[in-house]
Amino acid sequence: MEKDAVAIVNTSPETVVQDYHRLMQLSGAFEHLPKDEEILLKLNLSWTLYYPASSTQPWQLDGVIRALLEEGYSAKKLIAVENRTVVTDVKKGADRNLWTGIFRHYGIRFIPLPDTEWISYNPRSPLRVLPKLFPRGLEIPEIFLGKWVVHLPTIKTHGHAITTGAVKNSFGGLLKEYRHYGHKWIHETLLDLMWLQKEIHPGIWAVMDGTIAGDGAGPRTMVPKVKNILLASGDSVAVDSIAAKLMGFDPLNIPYLIMCEQDGLGVANPEKIPLVGDTHRANESWGFISKRSPVIWGDQAIRKGFLRPLEKILLYSPLWVWAPFASYVYHDLFWYPLVGKKYFNQFYQTAWGQLWRKYAEKQKKQKWVYSTTRI
Repeated sequence: MEKDAVAIVNTSPETVVQDYHRLMQLSGAFEHLPKDEEILLKLNLSWTLYYPASSTQPWQLDGVIRALLEEGYSAKKLIAVENRTVVTDVKKGADRNLWTGIFRHYGIRFIPLPDTEWISYNPRSPLRVLPKLFPRGLEIPEIFLGKWVVHLPTIKTHGHAITTGAVKNSFGGLLKEYRHYGHKWIHETLLDLMWLQKEIHPGIWAVMDGTIAGDGAGPRTMVPKVKNILLASGDSVAVDSIAAKLMGFDPLNIPYLIMCEQDGLGVANPEKIPLVGDTHRANESWGFISKRSPVIWGDQAIRKGFLRPLEKILLYSPLWVWAPFASYVYHDLFWYPLVGKKYFNQFYQTAWGQLWRKYAEKQKKQKWVYSTTRI
């Protein structure tokens, strides 16, 4: 199977874990992922709280791990990783997104990236913006060097990047918690990160969950919509392109996808991407719209808009702490209880919500490492 092929699988709450095995098989993952080397499972934590479509789904993590183990991969060689941001807590997020119980069930190591060693790294590739954003030099997690990585993103919109998926999932791994500096030139930043991944990883695979997709002001304040679809590919650009097309966007109008294709880092043109599996679903167009939350609107106004003269004072001085506090107040104290809870309750009544409850119940029966599970 060619690595740039995108596998598409229709799924349901009753079959999703088994469907992930079929998805990975169709995509050629088991042909390429080595069994004798450690493999990183790069999770996606967009919110410490659980919110449908925002972060790696529990059945997504469960399905991928189970598929690998059934194919003979060793649990000792699978390492789940995720980073923090100035507005997320990765340890609490692992509990609230129901990852912790899955790690315990399969005996998978989970390494929060703030707890691991970061080393200076001098890229060989001609990067466009990261040297400007981090003039003191880049640091990356030492554990990433020389390891294959499997990205576990979800299908959703993004207020900065239009869409987010496999390519942007590296944003949360290769850069420290101050990676929000990259929002100023987000598309160029994502291109640079693809070059970095090419240097440090022998190979990359992406396994994307679209059971619940996020429409609107992503990656958090979205309207979750049931779509019952899974995607996978060894080409991060290609899988993001097909996800974008499904959402209703023209991938050739998304700058980071076009720049990656131009640099030979993947295929963005959906007409040139081989499809396997339930390929009829690739003809769908969901009519999603990428919007900006007030937090992202304000961030862009400071970095690129009418508030730019205040950028250094507001974001690069000791006064910067106002920004994550404002984000916390808006997202966790205002939007989630007043708006998001309504969407969560609607999700909770669906068959996917019933499946989510099963994972939550299993986790609550055990004593977990970090904190109690809360919605």
